[in-house]
Amino acid sequence: MSSSDFYSSLASQLEGLLSGERDWLANTANASALLFMELPDINWAGFYFLHGDELRVGPFQGKPACTRIPVGAGVCGTAVATGESQLVEDVHEFPGHIACDAVSASEVVIPLYNGDQCLGVLDVDSPSKSRFTREDLAGLQSFARVLLAQSDLPTG
Repeated sequence: MSSSDFYSSLASQLEGLLSGERDWLANTANASALLFMELPDINWAGFYFLHGDELRVGPFQGKPACTRIPVGAGVCGTAVATGESQLVEDVHEFPGHIACDAVSASEVVIPLYNGDQCLGVLDVDSPSKSRFTREDLAGLQSFARVLLAQSDLPTG
């Protein structure tokens, strides 16, 4: 299966999973579980939500995580500060990387927006360097759009 077909199928699975449910907590919990179950070679998948000038951990799958991340710090905080998705091949070379799990080697982070307002991020980590490609980034961005369209997410 091609990468685009995989992510198209994943987005369809998410649409079905969230059908008829708009609660952000339930939807982000199920979305993180779906990612953790379906994406190969990952060790963490979940969400951080923006509260003032920091991100706070939300629903996730994987080892316990950092509870709070300042905006601008680490990969997640950088995604919020810049408003841009982050695709990091080697987290140990990322300036200011926050090691919630020392096993993580690569990471992709997608900022979640409602119009111009950043709500938080979708964060996926892998124990393998260079695990994520541009195709993964695009697929996870589509996944996040489905989640946003079908959820009433918190506004900070």
